[in-house]
Order: sequence, then C-alpha cells, then structure tokens
Amino acid sequence: MAKYRKKPIILDAEQWFPGKHVDGVEEFDTKDAITETIGRIVTLEKANDGFDYVMPGDWILTGVKGEKYCVKEAIFPLLYEAVC
Repeated sequence: MAKYRKKPIILDAEQWFPGKHVDGVEEFDTKDAITETIGRIVTLEKANDGFDYVMPGDWILTGVKGEKYCVKEAIFPLLYEAVC
C-alpha cells in the first residue's frame, strides 16, 4: 500500500468568544445556565442540518475553498502553528 502525506496549507483562523464578531459565526442564546451563548457555522459536511456548533474558545478556520469549520480549543495547538 502506498503512503501519502497531507499537503501543508496555510489557513485563516480566529478564536471565537461570545460578543466577538468572527465572519461566518452566528451567535445565539441557549438560555442554558452553563453555556448561555454559543455559535454556529454553516459547514460543507451538512452534519446537524448543515450547522456545526461553536463553543466559546473554539477556533474558526477558513478552508481552501472558503468553507468554514470549527476546531476545539484543546485540539487546535496540536494540529496548527502560527506562520506569521
């Protein structure tokens, strides 16, 4: 079996918190005592009826075709590094 390496690409990423505008994130109130405000983004995968839910501190990435997706705060530094 042949082996392949994922091509390195540079992505735009911005960490989201309630009250902070991040392109593509729709913020809404859950009326939940633990997490009062969360966000959602439209994804290509169409999971959860086309939305991916965003928690405070999650990173919003813009892919090579302009698509948006979410990476959890704890996972982001394991997969990505700043390139200046």
